[in-house]
Amino acid sequence: MKRWFDLILSLLGLIVLAPVFAAVAVAIKIESAGPVFYRGLRAGRYGKAFRIFKFRTMVEDAEALGSASTPEDDQRITRAGRFLRKLKLDELPQLLNVVRGEMSLVGPRPQVPWAVEQYTPEERTILKVRPGITDPASVRFRNEGEILRGSADPDKDYFEKIHPEKMRLSIEYVQKQSFLLDCKILVQTMAAVVVPGQSITPVKK
Repeated sequence: MKRWFDLILSLLGLIVLAPVFAAVAVAIKIESAGPVFYRGLRAGRYGKAFRIFKFRTMVEDAEALGSASTPEDDQRITRAGRFLRKLKLDELPQLLNVVRGEMSLVGPRPQVPWAVEQYTPEERTILKVRPGITDPASVRFRNEGEILRGSADPDKDYFEKIHPEKMRLSIEYVQKQSFLLDCKILVQTMAAVVVPGQSITPVKK
């Protein structure tokens, strides 16, 4: 039932949001050179690698210019990208990953392969399910970029200050997953996007 739920909602979402996709694509191309989509490599179910779909919010070849983690004040982020990140619009193209069966609407957020290689045996249990567009950790860390603002080493601070709690929430989700829980998380995610989160103390330099 989860797969059919994902597929139907994703297809409907892609149809309804087609005008938004078109407008965002134009805004991205007008501001900076490069592709509309960011296609970073991620580890999916059972650790199988796939290319994620995101609207590009950074300058072209940003991965070669800095860390995998992105602070709010990262100079690689474009003006359009800041707007897209604020409203989480950059995540919408992942509906394509859901249709392709690489992701689910709800599930642990997919990580880059080098980060997954550092998972403990317990943390690797989250690879038993498809990664998702949103999960409890996405709601809890709605302002992740703000947490990392001012960080001299964003990847290091991410693994020290954010990763442990994200993993705990992801493991808990896998253990308790259900259709009703997925619906609850989707509602919480939409509410988190509409209602600004509480202020978070940035990482000190």
